[in-house]
Amino acid sequence: MNKIFKVGLIGCGHIAETYFRGQQYFNNFKIIACADINQKASDKCAKLYNIKSKTVSEILKDNEIEVILNLTIPQSHYSVSKKVLTSGKHVYSEKPLATYFAKGKELVSLAKKNKLYLGNAPDTFLGGGIQKARELIDSDLIGEIKLGNAIFAFPGVESFHPKPESWYKKEGGPVIDMGPYFFTTLVNLLGPAKQVQGRTLTAFKKRIYGAGPKKNKSFKVETPTTYLATIQFHSGAIIQVTLSFDVINHQRNHMELYGTKGSIIVPDPNMFGGSVFISVTEGGKWGEHKTDKMHLGKINITSSSGRSNEAATNANYRSVGLSEMLYSIQKNKKHRCSGDLSLHVLDIIESTMRAANSGIPQKIQTKCDRPKKFTEEEVKKILI
Repeated sequence: MNKIFKVGLIGCGHIAETYFRGQQYFNNFKIIACADINQKASDKCAKLYNIKSKTVSEILKDNEIEVILNLTIPQSHYSVSKKVLTSGKHVYSEKPLATYFAKGKELVSLAKKNKLYLGNAPDTFLGGGIQKARELIDSDLIGEIKLGNAIFAFPGVESFHPKPESWYKKEGGPVIDMGPYFFTTLVNLLGPAKQVQGRTLTAFKKRIYGAGPKKNKSFKVETPTTYLATIQFHSGAIIQVTLSFDVINHQRNHMELYGTKGSIIVPDPNMFGGSVFISVTEGGKWGEHKTDKMHLGKINITSSSGRSNEAATNANYRSVGLSEMLYSIQKNKKHRCSGDLSLHVLDIIESTMRAANSGIPQKIQTKCDRPKKFTEEEVKKILI
């Protein structure tokens, strides 16, 4: 029987709801208290989920809590996770690990020094869609992957989010926001990255609030909003990546990889399910490999959602990374959403932004192992 870890939540924003829902799927954690820099937000969250509302200081001193779930804004991930690790608790954070590589490196070193687990989103690569793609690639069905492309492109978060400013500040932008999903998936499928080069542009100097109390008013854009990058991996593969907040609509697949024997269409790295498609002949048909029967590919979102990444009839099992980390703590083994993986992804993120802004190719400083496959048998152990 799995131990049920008592978890404290810091950061009571929009994404918190998804993690509370995770308690319906996974058998080894219970969120028992919350805190936020805005005490009213913490009190509201506590009342909604019938848990205790505390200050950040109180939740870090609570001996009943072993693990902190850090759901603060990206610019606060480093400072909050550092406080957690210093207090002697394990921490699992939303993506990215930090907004600067040096700070992420400090967190990984601190966790290792204090013999604590440091986990980090995204955990979507543990879902049925990406794991099925991993299985098919590892089976050598399409041969050695040599090249490919990936894209995330939409008009921006201001259409639905009442406080979109942080996405458009210096530490924001599409790479820091969506890069973690795509880069983590690519590392999971291809191994570590070696070098990146790129270009950038900013389509609009001002954005218009589409929701909330400031609707129809404008705010200033302080960061590039489109990045075009070419990433070379140690495996030899070269992948072109587009990450943009400037595209109204498009019809490209999220990710296509091309091997010496065939090609593969990988489902959305931002979600858990979706079919994988493979073609092994020129101009031939694409064979579909469904994932809706897999534990983390089954549809569990069946109605419209206010969250842009939760389309109806999709699979969303965010918090599996937290659950898998807790299981690993209990079994004293390495977890998949590890600090080493997250630091390498952060290295790719920062190097991509530096390469695109300077026009100078950047060498990736770190390497990491590909996470081990997440088998159906392993998934079943943490499911309710």
